[in-house]
Amino acid sequence: MTGLPSFRRRKPVNDSDLHIERLNLNQDPDAAMWLRILLHKHPEVYYHSSRVAMLAEKIAEPLELSDEETRQLVRGCFLHDIGKSVIPRETLTQREPFTSSQWDLIKQHPIVGARMAESNPGFSKEIVQIIRHHHERWDGRGYPDGLSGEEIPLGARICAVIDAFDSMTSNKVYRRSIQVSEARLELIRYANVQFDPDVVHAMVKLPIETLSIFSL
Repeated sequence: MTGLPSFRRRKPVNDSDLHIERLNLNQDPDAAMWLRILLHKHPEVYYHSSRVAMLAEKIAEPLELSDEETRQLVRGCFLHDIGKSVIPRETLTQREPFTSSQWDLIKQHPIVGARMAESNPGFSKEIVQIIRHHHERWDGRGYPDGLSGEEIPLGARICAVIDAFDSMTSNKVYRRSIQVSEARLELIRYANVQFDPDVVHAMVKLPIETLSIFSL
């Protein structure tokens, strides 16, 4: 035994179909199909995406986003990892470090997901940008395009912070989750390095009770 935790799936508050309906994604056959494929193949990624979308709705107010900006942000956050639907399940759930070829494949998921969204005229430019750029870094060392600072679309900068927070507070096959308070400190530590400092400030301003709803 390695002492690593077995994976525990965290589900969102809402049933998956209800959450798809709430975002009006059920009205788009492609989006509904992609999400159900993701749910079937990578349920942990699907539920992670659902939590990221719900936290996106919470962070919209301190960031003073309009209703339409919030709608596009939440939809984009729910779809941000849709490109992982092409990655083999055994790759995402393995305990061993990724090989260089596996890592190269994983780093393609923002590009794959953005192309999927671009193929559908029902998705806005903002949604495509969130999907493609949510792994860019404030310091320009992210992927796939190496954008930095405000070159990175705002929605993607927001998604990056929430994505990291949920990843830190979720159990993985290769590591345990950390407490919400620790995750907040990590976000602050990497503000101006990995993350937009204004988005980090808005995130850590959210009540601990709100952030804890979505953590173990």
